[in-house]
Amino acid sequence: MTSAADIAYAERLKVPLRWWVQGTMLVATLWLALVVAVPGPVAWVVTALAMALLAGALVSYGSARIVVRDGELRAGRAHIEVRHLGGVTALDADQARRAAGVDADARAFLVLRPYLKRAVRVVIADPADPTPYWLLSTRHPERLAEALSHARGAGH
Repeated sequence: MTSAADIAYAERLKVPLRWWVQGTMLVATLWLALVVAVPGPVAWVVTALAMALLAGALVSYGSARIVVRDGELRAGRAHIEVRHLGGVTALDADQARRAAGVDADARAFLVLRPYLKRAVRVVIADPADPTPYWLLSTRHPERLAEALSHARGAGH
């Protein structure tokens, strides 16, 4: 069983509060349009369903996690042992934008979120893996890069 002490880094890429506010305002606008056009109970049921769909979408989109634990990097549903990793680079907002845009490699594995401007670029050193690097959005690129470097240095 893994304890919290075994986790070198963990982050959930949850959506920001402003997305919830904007989504709720969108659903409120839907309710306003419906309440004048259909019977009240129908408007409330449709609005409740729309709110449930919105909440499900935002929770699902924000459920991606980045975890460094037990000699493994997990990003979303993918995972790789740290022994297969090469260089790790923390990227500021401009570097991350370029890495995801004009400097991008179509073979790269990406876990990007538009509300997170910074990222980490992790080179894949496994010659059998066609993926050149992973590009991961994060709120704490320096901490993630440090955790990965420490995990690689620890001989995992």
